[in-house]
Amino acid sequence: MAKLVHSMIRVIDEERSVDYYRRAFGLEIVDRLAFADFTLVYLANDTGAFELELTINHGRTEPYNLGDGYGHLAVVVDDVEAEYARFSAEGLTVGKLVDFKNGDTPVAQFFFATDPDGYKIEVIQQGGRFR
Repeated sequence: MAKLVHSMIRVIDEERSVDYYRRAFGLEIVDRLAFADFTLVYLANDTGAFELELTINHGRTEPYNLGDGYGHLAVVVDDVEAEYARFSAEGLTVGKLVDFKNGDTPVAQFFFATDPDGYKIEVIQQGGRFR
């Protein structure tokens, strides 16, 4: 059986990205591996074993083309409305708070945040299938 351990995204500015994920989601650096041409930074918190890997290609200055294949990362929170207010107060980029339904059946309440490199992160109210 396989176990998910991390998801990787490419970022331009390590310091800016680490600061964003720390402020937005409480992620801290758990490992950092520097190579000649690139650096890998692993971020996590104490809520689980899954990590976010930031890849910084040395010398890269132009933004990555995220294309039309990338979807998003997703996190669950205890109080999505409080997190929406906190993100807004922090000056972090957020979309609208959405009450998502399938007909009349509630599915999720969420918003999308956008990191400094343009990656989308879905912030979902914990409950139902989102635990």
